[in-house]
Amino acid sequence: MMKQRLFQLLWGLSLYGFAMALMLRANLGLDPWDVLHQGLAPQIGLSFGMTVNAVGLLVLLLWIPLWQRPGIGTVLNILIIGTVVDLSLLILPTPEGYVARFAFLIVGIVLNGIAGGAYIGAGLGAGPRDGLMTGIAARFGWPIKIVRTAIELTVLAVGWLMGGTVGIGTVLYAVTIGWVVHYALPFFTLTRKEPAAELAVPAEQ
Repeated sequence: MMKQRLFQLLWGLSLYGFAMALMLRANLGLDPWDVLHQGLAPQIGLSFGMTVNAVGLLVLLLWIPLWQRPGIGTVLNILIIGTVVDLSLLILPTPEGYVARFAFLIVGIVLNGIAGGAYIGAGLGAGPRDGLMTGIAARFGWPIKIVRTAIELTVLAVGWLMGGTVGIGTVLYAVTIGWVVHYALPFFTLTRKEPAAELAVPAEQ
């Protein structure tokens, strides 16, 4: 089971990075965190993908006062997603015309949701950004929906002010990604099967 979970985690993170690259190539607007990454990248002199990894590491440091514990999935999230984005951008063409760009955007959003369901369903540790959200909510007793909204509006605003792309893709992502993950997550959630002996009801003595 552990090998299956690790394999799903790896392809889920890789697919997530590829989906991000598709949305970048579409150039119609990014999700809030990627608006931040795109705006920040030229400021610090890193590629988009390496900026994703660097921000992930910095966010992970914010887990310390929140008493959050990273898992192997957290570490691999930081190492893989941004790296795959950069590699994908090397091979993906730049679409011409709005039809092609919208196709890249829609496929990117769908694959992003599937990938999110896959790596979350592997159950090997939250990504650094999700862990920040759940950690703040647990530490201060605030509702998840309030914390997530506040974080994403903040990074969106900061990224936009630094030149990140906000557009129809940003809106489309916001209103659809939850639905895609909602349907993908149950399909990919892996649960540890208990040994038959533990599941059996003991006979009366």
